[in-house]
Amino acid sequence: MAKPLHEPGVILDGFRLDEVAHHGGMAAVWRVTRPGATTPMLMKVPRIGEGTDPAAIVSFEMEQMIMPRLAGVHVPKCIAVGDFAHQPYIALECIPGKTLYSRLPELPLPYDEVAEIGLKIAQALDDIHRQHVVHLDIKPSNIMFRPTGEAVLLDFGLSHHDQLPDLMQEEFRVPFGTAPYMSPEQLRDIRNDPRSDLFALGVLLYFFSTGVRPFGESETLRGMRRRLWRDPVPPRRLRPDYPPWLQEIVLRCLEIEPGYRYPTAAQLAFDLAHHDEVKLTTRSERLRRDPFTTVLRRRFNRDLTRPSDKSVLAAQISSSPIIAVAIDLTEGSKATNDALRVAAGRILATLPAARLACVNVLKQGRLTIDFTLDEHGHNKQIDRLVALKNWAAPIKLDERQLTAHVLEGIDPAAAILEFAQANSIDHILIGARQNSLMRKLLGSVSAKVAAEARCTVTVVRSHPTTEEKKSPPGDDISLSSIG
Repeated sequence: MAKPLHEPGVILDGFRLDEVAHHGGMAAVWRVTRPGATTPMLMKVPRIGEGTDPAAIVSFEMEQMIMPRLAGVHVPKCIAVGDFAHQPYIALECIPGKTLYSRLPELPLPYDEVAEIGLKIAQALDDIHRQHVVHLDIKPSNIMFRPTGEAVLLDFGLSHHDQLPDLMQEEFRVPFGTAPYMSPEQLRDIRNDPRSDLFALGVLLYFFSTGVRPFGESETLRGMRRRLWRDPVPPRRLRPDYPPWLQEIVLRCLEIEPGYRYPTAAQLAFDLAHHDEVKLTTRSERLRRDPFTTVLRRRFNRDLTRPSDKSVLAAQISSSPIIAVAIDLTEGSKATNDALRVAAGRILATLPAARLACVNVLKQGRLTIDFTLDEHGHNKQIDRLVALKNWAAPIKLDERQLTAHVLEGIDPAAAILEFAQANSIDHILIGARQNSLMRKLLGSVSAKVAAEARCTVTVVRSHPTTEEKKSPPGDDISLSSIG
């Protein structure tokens, strides 16, 4: 039978409780040691006793089921779990440092720092979403950063795993979360939409960049329900120097209807990493809240944030990929580029929420001095950006789906791989050259990308024309990314 643990020195399944690191409303966190273990560890133990909230017990059960199934740098490593029949606990690695909550006295933070924090959190959310989990309690006290820089998400007691029973939803009929960060659909008891985490991250970005919470501090359910129809005051109204690109990102995250937000955390991370490429809409210029007519429509729209299909998490990710297409801009590559455009167009036609980012690798010399101008006095970077956009123009994408990037690198394949990993690319399309002396001597760029990429890679080959066979091989690679 489970009993409360409150004495240092207790030995539990080989772990020794040393001291309390944190006392929470639903659990205590102990520093623990174990013979032979060198990694600092914590043990989370639920508060069990008279008057214990049943939701706290169920929440702990959910966390015990979810944590062993999560892996990677964005979550604490789960070391062991204890059964409720004896003593429930979760033993985790101890992440050094403080939570993001410790930064609250410093608010508002510089805009670029807010974007960097948001980027790291979005990358962490993308990671857990791909592992079938919606966090549902994103807030400063549940976020830490490893010494290596990655964001770590804490406390999965309110989370939803789309391959496990949702005990919180099955046993309770009230919304759970932290009031200032809860999405409109959470207030309707919808727990399986990953865009709820993007809403919470939008709240955090707004708060950290303005020093004001977008929906106030209301803890009453009635007060929270206003966000079902009332949008926040635009940040530029609070701070006239607020960057338009950041307001575009923040207000898109805070859209009341999930369909108007970013479809995935990866796409949000992409914009935060490349904010000079963010396509501005009327959101970026807004100084006032939505008009009364819009509020009234939302107020009586019963279809808003209605319950969605069980598979919404997997469906959102699979229908909104970021796809990278490698385009050679040198002479003799037209047939391959045309074939790549056809392949990219076919993918985009079936995935309207996907995103295309065109990338060119400007090859650098190992020992030579590289110049920014070509022999005609034209800027190489600008020429390639224009060429990439011209390549994509026939696909006729919405400008918000398209970005262009010119990378620099000694090894084009390595530059493509680095870009793909940094931006959570889901699919790379790359052309294979037919004849190239460098290809024969060093191996092809496409082969290296296909062998080492952590995502799907499609190598596109075309039959060269007579003119192309006469053309010298080039060393520039262009990449288009859809997401």
